[in-house]
Amino acid sequence: MVTGDNINTARAIAIKCGIIHPGEDFLCLEGKEFNQRIRNEKGEIEQERIDKIWPKLRVLARSSPTDKHTLVKGIIDSTHTEQRQVVAVTGDGTNDGPALKKADVGFAMGIAGTDVAKEASDIILTDDNFSSIVKAVMWGRNVYDSISKFLQFQLTVNVVAVIVAFTGACITQDSPLKAVQMLWVNLIMDTFASLALATEPPTETLLLRKPYGRNKPLISRTMMKNILGHAVYQLTLIFTLLFVGEKMFQIDSGRNAPLHSPPSEHYTIIFNTFVMMQLFNEINARKIHGERNVFDGIFRNPIFCTIVLGTFAIQIVIVQFGGKPFSCSPLQLDQWLWCIFIGLGELVWGQVIATIPTSRLKFLKEAGRLTQKEEIPEEELNEDVEEIDHAERELRRGQILWFRGLNRIQTQIRVVKAFRSSLYEGLEKPESRTSIHNFMAHPEFRIEDSQPHIPLIDDTDLEEDAALKQNSSPPSSLNKNNSAIDSGINLTTDTSKSATSSSPGSPIHSLETSL
Repeated sequence: MVTGDNINTARAIAIKCGIIHPGEDFLCLEGKEFNQRIRNEKGEIEQERIDKIWPKLRVLARSSPTDKHTLVKGIIDSTHTEQRQVVAVTGDGTNDGPALKKADVGFAMGIAGTDVAKEASDIILTDDNFSSIVKAVMWGRNVYDSISKFLQFQLTVNVVAVIVAFTGACITQDSPLKAVQMLWVNLIMDTFASLALATEPPTETLLLRKPYGRNKPLISRTMMKNILGHAVYQLTLIFTLLFVGEKMFQIDSGRNAPLHSPPSEHYTIIFNTFVMMQLFNEINARKIHGERNVFDGIFRNPIFCTIVLGTFAIQIVIVQFGGKPFSCSPLQLDQWLWCIFIGLGELVWGQVIATIPTSRLKFLKEAGRLTQKEEIPEEELNEDVEEIDHAERELRRGQILWFRGLNRIQTQIRVVKAFRSSLYEGLEKPESRTSIHNFMAHPEFRIEDSQPHIPLIDDTDLEEDAALKQNSSPPSSLNKNNSAIDSGINLTTDTSKSATSSSPGSPIHSLETSL
């Protein structure tokens, strides 16, 4: 916990939050002592000194924005552990901007947070609730796992379908899977599978495992093992049915059939078996980390159950009543049972694959690895170093934005006061009610701020004011008007006094009329 409060207050809050546990070896430092420990005799920050402090540091009190940025940078650049640390920072103030921007993940408060903190952060908590961070982590891991599940299932179908279609066409001069059948398989593979596997609700068990590393590949070795293992099972059985299936079921062979011949039971069994294997493999794809219980939580996802059962029902209609459009011939009950039995074998084969340790499969390569640290261009590294060395620039940006906002509000207040003064004078004097352009056509009066050090007028206004002082006859009345104008608070004049002290043709009367 990094805060600007007193160290005793910060320590008490940290104990209640569970950051500090009695009996542990921890450090609670103030910003001054923290800088003394991490800097050398020349006042320069040393990474080795930071590495000795941050693993035990629990509370940093009386800290400045530079201390927050230094701590975040030191943890990110630390070589204390083998893997690079991933740092998340929460904050709501302007002084949290540099640390939020430097961190890997910056959380800003949506209600109490300043604009500077929101701009520098990556995620904004709209309800200002820290429990939302846990939900964000849980949903983020769930989305990542859903993408991996879909990729595992889709790549398995692609590998098998491409090999069967290509090899079958080369050997038998006719693909066992027809064009319309492949479209139905693609519909199962793309649309239905994505809905079924991507709608898995997140569970708290996702928070029990370690997070993925920064360079963790999207397709892990376990996924590659599952993809290749299930592809081998499916290809073995499909090619067995393709070349020996007519003898097993004692039916006519569909190989080397003449062109425009009616659909054969042989190829219909191959197509039906292929779809059944994909349906049961979709259940296997729910687990991507080598879990054995693939049915865990399956009934908590009604969309998955509906899609699997709906796909099975549509497959029955296609096979039994599809006819020539789907190149299918109606199958007998025993043939259907054999197709379902072979599909169920996917679940058994999945348990066999889970028993094979992934560590022994060194030949399997991981796909989708992110850019390594040494592969980052030097220009980006130089920009990062410049940002680190000039962390105060972020604070200056916040201050500039703050002063710009104040100046804008002051300008708006002056404009509103000008309109109000002209409106009130128009009500008191009907002859001045012509138009707002009448007010702008007489530049004798100028609106100044209550703070005279802010220049709001140009040289022409100064010249006109000088001419106005030369032409005015009663200086006492003019001084009163000028003092009222210079105050910037009320631009109305006392009509009774001005009427007695000025004639209708005098310059002051014209000024009051224009106002």
